[in-house]
Amino acid sequence: MSGKPRLTYLNGRGRMESIRWLLAAAGVEMPVLLLFGLGLFLNQCPDAEVSRLSFYSPSAVRFDEVYLETKEQYDKLIKDGFLLFQQVPLVEIDGMKMVQTRAIMSYIAGKYNLHGKDLKERALIDMYVEGISDLMQMILMFPFSPPDAKEKNLESIKERATNRYFPVFEKVLKQHGQDFLVGNKFSWADVQLMEAILAVEEKLPTVLSGFPQLQVFKTKMSNVPTIKKFLQPGSPRKPPPDAHYVETVLKVFKK
Repeated sequence: MSGKPRLTYLNGRGRMESIRWLLAAAGVEMPVLLLFGLGLFLNQCPDAEVSRLSFYSPSAVRFDEVYLETKEQYDKLIKDGFLLFQQVPLVEIDGMKMVQTRAIMSYIAGKYNLHGKDLKERALIDMYVEGISDLMQMILMFPFSPPDAKEKNLESIKERATNRYFPVFEKVLKQHGQDFLVGNKFSWADVQLMEAILAVEEKLPTVLSGFPQLQVFKTKMSNVPTIKKFLQPGSPRKPPPDAHYVETVLKVFKK
C-alpha cells in the first residue's frame, strides 16, 4: 500500500462526499483510481483493466479514490476483512482501515487541525456537525425517494432547513460576529455547514433569502483558497446524484 490515503466508495456523493469536502478543505488533493470488472479489487488481479484519471498534476497527488462498480467488489471487501462493520465508506489512512463516516471525519479533522484548540471548542464543533449531519441525511436519501414522495420529501428538507437548522447557525454567527462558527478559526463545522448550504441550494435556490448571516458566511467560505479550488469545475467534488448513481448504489448493495 502506498503512503497516500485511499478512499473506497461509489462514484458519487453519498456518505463519502463530506469526507471529500473535509480533505479538500485541509488541502489534500486527489486523483482517482477507477476499477472495472467483476470481482476485481485493488489490483489483486493482474489482468484487471484499470483506468486512472487525474484532476491535478502528478506532483500534487495526495490520495487515491477507488470506485465500487459491482456487488462482487463490495463482497470481496467484506470477505477480505477490509470493512469492520460490512459498510463503506472505507478510508485507508496512516496504516488504518477506517470505517464509519463520523470516526473518519473526526480523525481527519484532528489530523489537519480542523477540530478546535481545546475540549470546549471540540464539543461545539461536534455539536454543530451532528446537527448538520441530521439535515444532510435527509438530502442523502432524497434521490432514493419514490416519485410520488419526492415533492413531500423536498418540502420536509425545506422545512427542516429553514425552521430548525439554518436559524441556529444564523444566530450563532450573528451573536459572536466572527467569520467562522467556533473560535474564529476555520474548522470542520464550517466545512460541513458550507456543504449543507450548497446541497440545499441545489434543490431550493432561494433558501438563504431569510438568512443574511449565512449569505455572508457562504461568500466568505467560497473564498477560502482550498474551498474555492474544490468548487471549481474539474475538481473531485461529485455532481448531484442522478438515475445512474441511484441504480449503481442499488446494484452494489443489493441483498
